[in-house]
Amino acid sequence: MNFLVLLLVLWVEKFSALRQRLQRDAFFVTELARLERNDKHHSWWVLAILVLLPVALLVLLLQVLEPVAYGLLALPVHLLVLIYSLGRGDAKGSLGPFRDAWRRGDEQAAVHVAERDLGLSADDGQSLVQKVQGYLLWQAFQSFFAVIFWYVLLGPAAALAYRLLALCAEHSRNPALQERARQLRHAFDWAPVRVLAASFALVGNFVAVSRVMLHELLNWHIPAAQLIEAAGTAAAELPPHTRAGPEGLAGLDNLWELLLRSAVLWYAFFALWTVLG
Repeated sequence: MNFLVLLLVLWVEKFSALRQRLQRDAFFVTELARLERNDKHHSWWVLAILVLLPVALLVLLLQVLEPVAYGLLALPVHLLVLIYSLGRGDAKGSLGPFRDAWRRGDEQAAVHVAERDLGLSADDGQSLVQKVQGYLLWQAFQSFFAVIFWYVLLGPAAALAYRLLALCAEHSRNPALQERARQLRHAFDWAPVRVLAASFALVGNFVAVSRVMLHELLNWHIPAAQLIEAAGTAAAELPPHTRAGPEGLAGLDNLWELLLRSAVLWYAFFALWTVLG
């Protein structure tokens, strides 16, 4: 059933607006703010209420539904939870204004647009392009690949836990709570980011990615965003210097194609796993 859900997710992404309607975080953010204002709650208790409790309720619901009608009643729950657990926004679409400014050769406008739309700032065009490349890789990883990894490995409860931790880390105004959420999310990112880097090696420049991963494979402290940026740029063989204009966008296009090839590789592996399992 898990592979069927993965296929349905692709169909929903392409032909439906269900994701935009389902991914409403206002209630979660409101509850997070309310619990943070209550000094009686320790940061671990807040995480238990906002992350562990919904995950536990989901597990109980699935335990009830899966034995009924050969699991058909659990199928829509899997689908809805997985769609909700995907990242917010459109990683590629959000780069549109930046790409337009860079294609025109207007570096000043590109810097302004990147700061406004992507939250990225840089002193020059070259460093800005590198940050945008890292942004694309990180957003694709945390929006799709990490969620899919945990869904296939441990089911919808793990995918939901990943997204709720990400929301806590993003929206919390309590430094202690935010730090604990980030630590737990780092633990969730450790395995899938290395699997994705290995995928980059298989569909990109194997030797270049191997050089990067040789020293960082077991490094617990390296951030997932830093590792995936290093592996992605090595696999795509991006040039060290990028000029403004249409040719300057080739690196972003190469990275997107690399991500698509990696997604196809993952789905092929999941299909083979399903057949052999």
